[in-house]
Amino acid sequence: MNAFDRDLGKSDGLAVLHYGDGEYAVLSPGRFVLCAVSNKQIPLEALRYWSPEHQEAYAGPAEALKRWQGA
Repeated sequence: MNAFDRDLGKSDGLAVLHYGDGEYAVLSPGRFVLCAVSNKQIPLEALRYWSPEHQEAYAGPAEALKRWQGA
C-alpha cells in the first residue's frame, strides 16, 4: 500500500502507519502523521522521510538528520 491508494482519505485525522523500506502500510486510515522530531502534521501525500527501524515519520530531511544524529 502507498500514498496513492484510494482508501487513505476515509478519515480526516491521524493515520497509523507501518514504515517499511521504501514504502509504508496504512494500519488505520487518516490524512496525516506526526513528525517524531517537530510534532508537525505531515499530510500522507507529502510524506517522504521515515525510519523503518524506529517506526517514525519526519517532516523533512533536517528532522530526519536530527533524529539520526541523536539530538
